[in-house]
Amino acid sequence: MTSVHLQTLGCRLNEAELETWAREFRARGIVITPDAACADMVVVNTCAVTQEAVRKSRNLIRRAQRQNPQAKLVVSGCYSSLAEPQTAEELGIDLVVSNHEKDQLVDLTCQAFAVPVMPQAATEPDASSLLARGRQRAFIKVQDGCRYRCTYCVVTLARGAERSRPLAEIIAEIQTLSAEVHEVVLTGVHLGGYGHDLGHTLTDLVQAVLNETTIPRIRLGSVEPWDIPPDFWQLFNNPRLMPHLHLPMQSGSDSVLRRMARRCKTATFTEMINRARQQIADITVTTDIIVGFPGETAAEWQQTLDFVAQIRFAHIHIFSYSARAGTRAAELPAPVSRTVQRTRSAQLHQIATEHRRSVLEQHVGRTYPILIEGQPTQTRTGREWQGYTPNYLRVRLHTTSDVDLANQIVPAHTRQVTPDGAALTAATLSSFRNRHTGG
Repeated sequence: MTSVHLQTLGCRLNEAELETWAREFRARGIVITPDAACADMVVVNTCAVTQEAVRKSRNLIRRAQRQNPQAKLVVSGCYSSLAEPQTAEELGIDLVVSNHEKDQLVDLTCQAFAVPVMPQAATEPDASSLLARGRQRAFIKVQDGCRYRCTYCVVTLARGAERSRPLAEIIAEIQTLSAEVHEVVLTGVHLGGYGHDLGHTLTDLVQAVLNETTIPRIRLGSVEPWDIPPDFWQLFNNPRLMPHLHLPMQSGSDSVLRRMARRCKTATFTEMINRARQQIADITVTTDIIVGFPGETAAEWQQTLDFVAQIRFAHIHIFSYSARAGTRAAELPAPVSRTVQRTRSAQLHQIATEHRRSVLEQHVGRTYPILIEGQPTQTRTGREWQGYTPNYLRVRLHTTSDVDLANQIVPAHTRQVTPDGAALTAATLSSFRNRHTGG
């Protein structure tokens, strides 16, 4: 049987696309293998959001080529869509699939390499490839592309215009996965713009998923702050919608936000978060911050630090600005030096770490349903499992039994914050242990 190895880096949308390809390959009787060295084909989904992502994408392609030079190498994603035409030959790529053709990647691959296809009835259940990769949550791509043009963003150039998937198609995919996984994450390049081209909204999408599926846990990927309508918070009255949002602010300075062409001011964001925290118990908010945007002064940087201190995010993804060819920001004057970027980044990392620990401490001594992900590590006194609370706080769960908790939602009581300040420790409730062990 023909086999394929799948690799990706970058955003959740890339993960969602990889999972879809895995299911489609399996439906054609093609085996998904975790070992690139023995695969007939290797598919790499690349990223180009920063220069570092470009470097990693090139390294991933080169490594795949070295591991298995006989395999047919298929590359897609933002890096391959933006790269020069000669890049494919330079890196030994057999087939480049542009972002605009991603939905046909499996068909294009099978056609290009004359892959023999088995009937779908002869294949194993398609979701099993997800669990084989150690994943207990599925990323669901609901749309692609973006109509906005933030001055630093190269992804909108690579992904193109907005395109939303029909509601019925999304619902059907989630229903298929619900027999295997307990959690789905709705994701897209511009998730908040879902349905703009179909006469729907993100609210319509979430409501439909809540009404028409039975998946226990639903999460949202990154949502632009300006896409949150006032009535959106009511959706969280349904406990299946997990109380966590990732709202990328990018800066805490209104003047920097204007240069970025961002559409949300800090005061509006603060008011929105205050309202959310009043209406939704235990909601956590995470964000992205770009450090060293062109022209960012010491005063503007201090405004960002003050803003972060006021909001107290549960986690911050911190990026040092890197100029991307073709974006307006690449032409802005007064670039910030790498030395200043590193200093500011270290400063923000320290603050973000302190805030994360503070948020975790607020959740000590409480009981949560934890979705267990992956396999345990062995300790001197038992096993340690990893998982997340509904509001997306990492938990390390200690057990003394050999009961397999993988891909289960386990009630657990949190005990303390780990020494590194990155997670909560917890223990399973005795009632759960008794039901599963007979103890």
